[in-house]
Amino acid sequence: MRLIIASNNTHKLIEIREILGSEFDDILSMREAGIDHETVEDGSTFMENAEKKAREIADISGCCALADDSGLCVDALDGAPGIYSARFSGVHGDDAANNRLLLEKLKGVENRGAHYTCAMVLARPDGSIVEAEGYLYGEIAHEEAGSNGFGYDPLFYLPERGCTTAQISSEEKNAISHRANALRELLKKLREE
Repeated sequence: MRLIIASNNTHKLIEIREILGSEFDDILSMREAGIDHETVEDGSTFMENAEKKAREIADISGCCALADDSGLCVDALDGAPGIYSARFSGVHGDDAANNRLLLEKLKGVENRGAHYTCAMVLARPDGSIVEAEGYLYGEIAHEEAGSNGFGYDPLFYLPERGCTTAQISSEEKNAISHRANALRELLKKLREE
């Protein structure tokens, strides 16, 4: 059975292949499957966006498709930036501007609790879906630290490790990440079917 990942992100593909490799004969990126498609992410939740992407790729490919949507949710900001994490500052993918804006909004704020959320959906050509969610809990640091990772990683502090997610190796991060947790939950659900 073939699985198409609704992404061309190499790091994401490696992680997905590691965790779901035993369940599928072939796991391909959209590029590897010859699919050039951009889903308009207009859902109001991570799960809605993930489901829309997965269903569109399953329809196009006639294969099972896996999609995720994820982001940072900050307690003191009522869950923001949330689904707007990548474009928090107004420009999609400007990590430096997003981090500056986050620090600005949290200036003088004591409750710095936050979590990463990952919603994941596997859509089948018959229209059925399997949903899973994963989380990584931490706090927003007062200043950036570390050079590994991307996005909010230099600000996402892990109290139990005493460092940010940008200060741990990719292997360590992948073992505890919200995406890895969602993938493990999805695998559990697939095996229960």
